[in-house]
Amino acid sequence: MQRELTALIEPVVESLGYELVWLQLAAGDGDQLMRLYIDHPDGIVVEDCERVSREVSALMDVEDPISGHYTLEVSSPGLDRPLVKPEHFDAFTGSEIKLRLVDSIEGRKRFRGVLTARADGEIEMLVDGTSHRFALRDIESARLVPEI
Repeated sequence: MQRELTALIEPVVESLGYELVWLQLAAGDGDQLMRLYIDHPDGIVVEDCERVSREVSALMDVEDPISGHYTLEVSSPGLDRPLVKPEHFDAFTGSEIKLRLVDSIEGRKRFRGVLTARADGEIEMLVDGTSHRFALRDIESARLVPEI
């Protein structure tokens, strides 16, 4: 469902001049929650979120892809932005990230270190002085570590 919603919504978001960083669909209190994270080279302000929300709401009213009631939230990806698409990893090479794997490797699912490369469906990270490679398909979630 998430993939289908992304395919439906992403062209609308892009036509407004924004990047759809991530669409998250989650169960709420009796309702579904659809959260959109958008970005723009100049940053995101409240008016940007309102603009995208209006357009996506209109699209959802026409297409009606979610049965039942849902809540739509639109926000910026924040300082700890999620890294979802391969190009996100490219853009933040050299940055500190944290990731969680779908399955454990040597008893460990969480890693934090410097993203050093992405190629051929994998990323490379320097974690505690040791280089590690992870397949993108094995990553449950990845986020930037905010620079303070």
